[in-house]
Amino acid sequence: MVDFDIVGLGEPLIEFNQTRPGEPGYLQGVGGDTSNAIIAAARQGARCAYLTRIGADPFGEQLMDLWRAEGVATDGVRVDPQAHTGVYFVQHGADGHVFSYLRRDSAASRMQPADLDCGLVERARVLHVSGVSLAISSSACDTVLAAIGRARACGARVSLDSNLRLRLWPAARARAILSEAMRQADLFLPSLDDMRHLTGHEDPQRTLDWIRAAGAPGTVVLKLGRHGALIDDGARRQAVPGLAVRAVDATGAGDCFAGSLLARRCAGDDWEPAVRYANAAAALSTTGYGAVGPLPRPEAVRALLERAGG
Repeated sequence: MVDFDIVGLGEPLIEFNQTRPGEPGYLQGVGGDTSNAIIAAARQGARCAYLTRIGADPFGEQLMDLWRAEGVATDGVRVDPQAHTGVYFVQHGADGHVFSYLRRDSAASRMQPADLDCGLVERARVLHVSGVSLAISSSACDTVLAAIGRARACGARVSLDSNLRLRLWPAARARAILSEAMRQADLFLPSLDDMRHLTGHEDPQRTLDWIRAAGAPGTVVLKLGRHGALIDDGARRQAVPGLAVRAVDATGAGDCFAGSLLARRCAGDDWEPAVRYANAAAALSTTGYGAVGPLPRPEAVRALLERAGG
C-alpha cells in the first residue's frame, strides 16, 4: 500500500542565519538537508513523510509544528529524551556562506535501524536520503543503508543526494560509503562541488564518467549551481541551464532542487521539464534568507518559468 510519494530520512536542524555579513544578528529558522527537500516537495504538492529523531526540547517541538503545518506526516519521527536537537549557524562573507554546527550526539545522530519498523519506507513511492545522514554517526549510516534495503525490497525508488560534508568524515570513508549507496540508488543527485572532492575532476563530463564507472545504475542529475544541471539517463546527457535571479543566500538551494525534482517526477513529468522546474524552484529559494522560509510555491515557480520562456 503506497500512502506517500516521498519519504525522507535524515537529520533536521535548527538554523541561525546571519542576515547582515559581519554583524551579530541571526534569523532563526530550520534546516537539515532531507527535511528541507521534503518540505520543498510538499510545497509542490507531493504527499510526504519524514523519518528521524528529535530531542525532547523546544527546538524539537518547533520542527514538529513546522512539518505538520507543511502537511508532512510525522509518524516516523521519534522523540529522544536523552539527546538534543541539532543546531547550525550560517555566516555570510565575500566567499559565500559558511556553516558551523552543534550536532555532536544529537538525537538524529542516534537513529537506529529499528526506527524503520514504523513501516513508512514500505508505504512510499520514493525514499530520499543523503550523504549527511550517512556521515553523522555509524548508527545513522546503518539506518540509511537499512532503509535503502527496505525500499528496494518493496519496490520503492531510492533517491540519494551526495551532500558531502568532509568535516563529518574522512574523504576515503565518504568515497566508499557514498559509492556503495550510489550503486543502490535509482536517482543520484550529486553536486559538482561535492564530486570534485571525491573524483579530483572539475569537468562535469569527466565527473559523470567517474560516477558511471563507479557503478551508478540509475539516472544521475549533476547539480551545477547557478549554471543549472546535467542529466545523464544512461543513454544520453542533456544540459538544462539555470535561471538568473538576485540571490542573497544559497542555503538549502540544492535541497530545494532535490525536493522539487522528486515532486515533479512523482507528478508524471519527464526528466527535462522536471529538472527545468527544479532549477527555477532552487533559484527562487536563494532570493531570501534561510533554508525553509524562501522555499517557493508552485505559482511562483511557474511565473519564473514563464518569464524565462520555459
